[in-house]
Amino acid sequence: MAAESFFALDPGEVGLDPARVEALIERAGREVAIGLLPSTQIAIARQGKIAAMRTVGLASTGSVPIIATNDTAYPIFSCTKAIITSAAWLLIGEGLLDVRAPVKSIIPEFGVGGKDAVTVEHLLTHSAGFPAAGMTAGQWRDPRRRLEQFASWRLEWPPGSRFAYHPTSSFWVVAEIIQRCTGSDFREFVRNRIAAPLGLALDIGMARDSKSVVARLEYVGDWPDAESLALVGLPPTFHPAVDESAILSLNEPGVRELGVPGGGGVMTAADLALFYQALLAHLDRDLDDGLWRRDVLIDALRVRYPDHTDPLLGMRVNRALGVVIAGDDGQAVLRGFGFSNAPLIFGHGGAGGQIGWADPATGISVAYFTNGFDREFIRQGKRGAELSTLAAECAA
Repeated sequence: MAAESFFALDPGEVGLDPARVEALIERAGREVAIGLLPSTQIAIARQGKIAAMRTVGLASTGSVPIIATNDTAYPIFSCTKAIITSAAWLLIGEGLLDVRAPVKSIIPEFGVGGKDAVTVEHLLTHSAGFPAAGMTAGQWRDPRRRLEQFASWRLEWPPGSRFAYHPTSSFWVVAEIIQRCTGSDFREFVRNRIAAPLGLALDIGMARDSKSVVARLEYVGDWPDAESLALVGLPPTFHPAVDESAILSLNEPGVRELGVPGGGGVMTAADLALFYQALLAHLDRDLDDGLWRRDVLIDALRVRYPDHTDPLLGMRVNRALGVVIAGDDGQAVLRGFGFSNAPLIFGHGGAGGQIGWADPATGISVAYFTNGFDREFIRQGKRGAELSTLAAECAA
């Protein structure tokens, strides 16, 4: 399929309000215009097509600046989790995976150190009990060392008893499960069973010799001061557990090639927005195309553990299988959505302000990326809420 066929001639062609779409596009580029962010890229889609996409700024601000274009790819961090999770949904639909199954029944080497009770569902809902467990690139690439690392992990609490975000740990296990169930490298599985059928470049494990231009990450701004933290109810000593060197490592081709399953995807905003369009299409009706079953998606998007709360904010986390549901309790903004988002909007954001979600009510999906990692995370959060609000209101 020609790439041009993914794009609408104008937003009205797919039932969006052109003026509202333009307001969204303008807002997405505002921080570039004032010199805060090096570049941004946004795409909004409906009815299986990109209604509008715009990239502004510099993909690299080095000695030889590179202008970012709509073909520029961006590291998407934890937005990757939705794509890896969708691979698990495929396996569920094919009868190859049961989310209630103990992980040890698939990966026997994992079920030691008290982890015998961890299920696949626990992994996908961040309730597995080992949020800080680590895996290095060298360990993952060596099957023996990888399994030794899984075995060495210890629980911090009983699986399923509470929520704590697992930035990468549980998704390393999900990747191993995909490989055990299919006999394929998890990156190849995503590429062959999801990206290729959809005609999208969902790069999780980008080849070192890829010709794609990837926006170079850089940090901007300063951490919030104590007064700013107090305004949002955070203690003056609060500091996000973000390792800047780990974030910036995505600038290295070797790290991008690894394709960290919890946060190593690289793609354009159009690719992610169209991925969500495909999920919406399969959620709407059964399609005989070898992708997701409608009944599986309906169940996957059901909130698990409704009593689980965010340990910092004290609100319900509204975690379904691998993604977040906006909810109807007025807390959607704190979950990474907008002020007026419909309750069933689902998706997963990424570090640095990356956005990716879909709305079953309106059929809209949106993706927003930047290569400027804003240390002022309160400002970053407000930006995301404004963009998601504007995107959700684009239906004509």
